[in-house]
Amino acid sequence: MAMENQVLTPHVYWAQRHRELYLRVELSDVQNPAISITENVLHFKAQGHGAKGDNVYEFHLEFLDLVKPEPVYKLTQRQVNITVQKKVSQWWERLTKQEKRPLFLAPDFDRWLDESDAEMELRAKEEERLNKLRLESQGSPETLTSLKKGYLFMYNLVQFLGFSWIFVNLTVRFFILGKESFYDTFHTVADMMYFCQMLAVVETINAAIGVTSSPVMPSLIQLLGRNFILFIIFGTMEEMQNKAVVFFVFYMWSAIEIFRYPFYMLSCIDMDWKVLTWLRYTVWIPIYPLGCLAEAVSVIQSIPIFNETGRFSFTLPYPVKIKVRFSFFLQIYLIMLFLGLYINFRHLYKQRRRRYGQKKKKIH
Repeated sequence: MAMENQVLTPHVYWAQRHRELYLRVELSDVQNPAISITENVLHFKAQGHGAKGDNVYEFHLEFLDLVKPEPVYKLTQRQVNITVQKKVSQWWERLTKQEKRPLFLAPDFDRWLDESDAEMELRAKEEERLNKLRLESQGSPETLTSLKKGYLFMYNLVQFLGFSWIFVNLTVRFFILGKESFYDTFHTVADMMYFCQMLAVVETINAAIGVTSSPVMPSLIQLLGRNFILFIIFGTMEEMQNKAVVFFVFYMWSAIEIFRYPFYMLSCIDMDWKVLTWLRYTVWIPIYPLGCLAEAVSVIQSIPIFNETGRFSFTLPYPVKIKVRFSFFLQIYLIMLFLGLYINFRHLYKQRRRRYGQKKKKIH
């Protein structure tokens, strides 16, 4: 009869982290255990198969420090795993309030860590959590790649539509009006050209910050060169706006871009149209030098006008008092123009050679 009143306790193994306590109760085939925490004491009672066979087992543990009264448990075929949250994240010197360890309680060496190792694990988990939050806020690499491709596709589409409008407009007007269309080119398409060339700043920024793999220098040279012609030579001098050279400059610029931008658009969606690819890597060979020649003619034609009007000219302060004409800088610009032509021509030639370079013949 004494055995019937004896309380059977299971073997319990424990481990801790700074925020949690882990208890493993060695009971198999447990169903619907009674597990609760009241007044900081864990109460356990369950029917299961333990060291004393198939019986009811129970135990009570008063914790060393305060815990949250909501234990979480998980049943497996061989054991009951209980997780208890500490109220304060800290390291405990022991599990129970009583200094003497209960006989049924032992360390769980499968999960045991000393304080320093637990701190390292805690830091690793915190870093993992922060990295996960960072990735969620920034988006996954696949999402970022899709966003970048979408952004580049839209940019190239807008530029293609802008330069196509200029090219078609100039072509149609030439066939209808002939040479007469040369002299009002600026007033007809200047607004669209201003828009496209200001938007081209984005292209240089993309190369500078690594959004695209294009080298920065060729893009910057083209941007500065074209905008100098557009805003300074044509934009500030009404006398230049009615000259035929404006037609040829704008026509050469747009003739190159109506092949370049759709090529980049298709690249964003991983498409390769061989005809367009060939045109993109070939059409610049005659058009690019002709465009630079037209730019040079516009600069040369503007020199007498700048000398006559004195625009952008200035006099050095006393005691030098020398008048510096803007035409002096235009002459320097002409030299830089052909230097830029050489740099960009060399860059484009290398691109074409990489794409269509002849393969070495096999030696038999």
